[in-house]
Amino acid sequence: MFEQLVQWDKDCLIFLNGLHAPWLDPVMLLMTHTLFWLPLYLLLIFLLFRKFKRQAWFLLIGVVLTIVLSDQLTSELIKPYFARLRPSHDPAMAGLLHLVDGYKADSYSFSSGHAANTFGLALFFWFTFRKVNKFMALLFAWAGLMTYTRIYLGVHYPADILAGIVLGLCCGAIGIATSHYLRAWHAARTRDATP
Repeated sequence: MFEQLVQWDKDCLIFLNGLHAPWLDPVMLLMTHTLFWLPLYLLLIFLLFRKFKRQAWFLLIGVVLTIVLSDQLTSELIKPYFARLRPSHDPAMAGLLHLVDGYKADSYSFSSGHAANTFGLALFFWFTFRKVNKFMALLFAWAGLMTYTRIYLGVHYPADILAGIVLGLCCGAIGIATSHYLRAWHAARTRDATP
C-alpha cells in the first residue's frame, strides 16, 4: 500500500511538472525565491502596525514564531529524519522531469519548507485581519502559487507540499494563539496598573 502511494506521488509530480511552457520557466524560477516576495512581507508588517499600533509587536512575535517553527521543524527535524531525496536529485526520476536552468535545490524533500512557511503566514494574517480585510484570504492563493513553483521546478513531490501545508497551518495556529495570549496578558497588566 505504501509503495502504491509513493508511486502515485511520483506519477502526480511527473504529470504536473510536465505542464510547463518556456515563458513560464523564468517566472517560476523567480517566484520560488523568498526574496522576490520581500515587498509583500514588508506590506503585511506595515498593515499590522497601521491597524494595531503598539499591539502589533505582540502580533509580530506570533509571525516570527510561526516562521521559526515551520522552518526549523521542516529543515532540522523532519527532512533529516525522513531523508527523502528531492525528485531533482533522485536517480530514478532522471530524465522524467522538466528542470529549469539546472535548479535542483539543496537538502531533502519531505516536507516542503516553502509550503509550511507560506501557509503558516497566510493563516496568521488571514485570521488576524479576517474581520477588517476580506482580501487577506488571497494570501492562501499566494501560498498555493508559491508552493506550486516547487512542483513546477521539480524539487518537491506533491506529498511533500501537502505535509508542509498541514505543518504550516499548525504552526500558524500556534503563532496566532501565542500572539493572542500576549495581547491578553498585556491588556490585563495595563488594567492592573491603572489607578
